[in-house]
Formats: sequence, C-alpha cells, structure tokens
Amino acid sequence: MKRVRTQKSGELTDQLKFRDATPDDVAVIAGLQNAAAGALTARFGAGHWSSLVTERSAALAQRHARVRVGRLGKRIVTVVRLATKKPWAIDVSYFTPVNRPLYLTGVAVSVAHQGQGLGKLAMEDACAVARDSLADAIRLDAYDSPAGAGDFYAKCGFNERGRVVYRNDPLVYYELLLE
Repeated sequence: MKRVRTQKSGELTDQLKFRDATPDDVAVIAGLQNAAAGALTARFGAGHWSSLVTERSAALAQRHARVRVGRLGKRIVTVVRLATKKPWAIDVSYFTPVNRPLYLTGVAVSVAHQGQGLGKLAMEDACAVARDSLADAIRLDAYDSPAGAGDFYAKCGFNERGRVVYRNDPLVYYELLLE
C-alpha cells in the first residue's frame, strides 16, 4: 500500500493511503461514484455526469481496468480507473504518438472530502502506477462544460490536446506524457 505525504504534517492528505481495489470494495466504490454524480447534478444540472453506476458495473471496471482507491483509515474516499483499452470517445489522432498509453476513465472523490487536495493526490498515485507499469502517457477526456474537470486535470499537469464533440457531448482531450 502506497502512502502519499504532503509538506504540511497532520493534514488529511498525510493520512491518505492508496491500494488496488478489491471485489470487496465494489459497493463502496459504486456508492462514492453515485454520490459524486449526484453532487455534480445538484450543482450543474443533469448531464452525462449524472449517470449512476451499479455494483455490477463497478465490478466489471475491476476486470477491465486497474482501479485504485485512496483510503482514510478504513474509509474509501477516492477512486481512479486506468485502462489499457481506448475508450470509444477518444480519437487518438489528437494525442502524441506513444507505444503504451493508459486511459484515465474515471476519477471520483467523496463529496465530503472534495476541495481538500485528495483528488490531486489520487492523480499523483495514478501517475506513479502508470510509470511503474511502463506506460508512456495517460490520456483522458473531460466534459467541456462547467461540470467538466478540465481545470482540475490542467492543475495536475495534463496538457489539453483538442476539443471535439462526440455524440452531441462537447469534450476536451488531455494528456500527460510520462518519463
């Protein structure tokens, strides 16, 4: 289990520990993702970000992606999914050609813990996992709307690669090249 520390001791971020998700985490992951979707819907109105996940889909995610959870004690407060398979909404022509990209297909932070730096630490963990797996880059898309997380990804060091509309949804592509 990897522990991430910040420079200020004693904060929540000092206590956040990361590990791969297990089948026992499925219900908690689905609940966390649904609560985050509900909060976005309450703040920005209905959209694709309003989609709810089932426990079945959360379990399938673990079969098709590497799912990382961040824990405060025994409580899961962050979830990140990294996949080797390209999502349908990604057009690779917008990205830097690399041999081994990973695709970030989901990030969620517990509503009660948003805005405290835990999402950034979860992204740092995802980058470390990607580097350890010898990936060349992390690619993702974000909604091009107020509910989208583009600013967050930019703050995490991702570069914008293009803007597209896929099935009537405006998206922004981001990429982080890994060393």
